[in-house]
Formats: sequence, structure tokens, C-alpha cells
Amino acid sequence: YTEASFTLDVSHRLRDLLTARGATVVLTHDADRPWGPCIDERARIGNKAGADAVVSVHADGSGTGNRGYHVILPALVKEGSADTTAIVGPSRELGRDIVAEFRRATGTAPSNYIGSGTGLDVRSDLGGLNLSTVPKVFVECGNMRDPEDARLLTSAAWRQKAALGLADGIETYLEG
Repeated sequence: YTEASFTLDVSHRLRDLLTARGATVVLTHDADRPWGPCIDERARIGNKAGADAVVSVHADGSGTGNRGYHVILPALVKEGSADTTAIVGPSRELGRDIVAEFRRATGTAPSNYIGSGTGLDVRSDLGGLNLSTVPKVFVECGNMRDPEDARLLTSAAWRQKAALGLADGIETYLEG
């Protein structure tokens, strides 16, 4: 089961949940090509849309025994064409809301290998975050290389719970 299959499935489920709640959803990739657009193009899509929130859905590939989900937040970066000053705070709020709602919906714990149990990880080295001008986070929904997490990630019922947790986290953030 590939990460691409996982992320597309969860993204479709998430889109359907958010659309039913009245949100406008833009996907940067919808199986319309063999691989997604590059990171600068993905950032441009969210920026051009003036998105209130951008969530990039992923599944990690860490080692066996490393379990759980985590949300990657942008660090303060002011270098070249990157300036995350305006999005660091709102992105942190979005991440915190997603961590809480994802846990509630899925019943899974935050990562035991990143974020010291908070479910949050701040990174300055990801162009997808650094080039964004709108609140943005990456969500690693679990670790595909851990057998227990892989069992969850391959379950359609669990993927629906993951999409629900993401949708609820986004909605909580947007409602402020």
C-alpha cells in the first residue's frame, strides 16, 4: 500500500467531508498525473487560492516501533523568497486543532518518536511550508513502516476516521 494511495484516499474523504460542511476545497493533486506537482507549485496553488488553511496529507516512513501521527508546522524563516512571519502563529493554531481532533476521531496517540508526545514538530527545511503565504501544515497520519500503524493506515474505516479528525480540526481552526 503506497503513500500516494493512502494520501489520495484520505484527501478524497476529507474533501467530501469539508464540502458537505460548505467549504471550498482545492486539491493540488487528484490522480490526474503520475505524481504531484513540485513543492513550489503546490505552495502557489494554496497562495493563489487565498486559502484559509492548507493541509498536506502524508504517511511517514520511519522505522518499526515508531508509531503515531504528528503535525509539521512552519518555523520562522526569512530567507530568499521565503518569509513565514505571517503564517507561523496561525499555522500553529491549525496544527494544535488538528492534533486534538485527530486524536479524538482516530483514538490514536501522537508520535512516540517526533514532537515529545505533543504531536507537533516545527521544521524550517520544508519548501512546501516555507513558500506558503497562507496557514499551512503537513500531517503525518502514521508510520507506514510500523506493522501496527500500517494495519490502521490500510483500513478504510480508520482512513475515514482520519479524514474526520482532519475535517474537525480544520473546522475548529476556521471557527476560531
